[in-house]
Amino acid sequence: MPITLSESAAREIKSIIQQQNLPADQTKLRVGVKGGGCSGFSYMLDLTEEPKAEGDEELEAHGVKILCDMKSYLYLNGVEIDFKDEVMGRGFVFKNPNATSTCGCGSSFTA
Repeated sequence: MPITLSESAAREIKSIIQQQNLPADQTKLRVGVKGGGCSGFSYMLDLTEEPKAEGDEELEAHGVKILCDMKSYLYLNGVEIDFKDEVMGRGFVFKNPNATSTCGCGSSFTA
């Protein structure tokens, strides 16, 4: 299963690209994980204009190009990235079928 974005996450990413005056046709969302956080791994999101690196998985969802290195892809295969804008806060939310547990803040997980 690929990494997917909800429509609201894709809208928010496109809005950020526009607000930062980045070239929409060249800007990609880099998704990854790194060691750390309260549960062992933390999610990373970054906008980049760099081309696909060797070993990157390249995907697309709702018009947003997504890059993910192969090491991170092992933990993120099948993840859905959503965006919530609610009274208690706004931000990206990860629905990761590979996570055996997540922290209360939702920004880190155990696999």
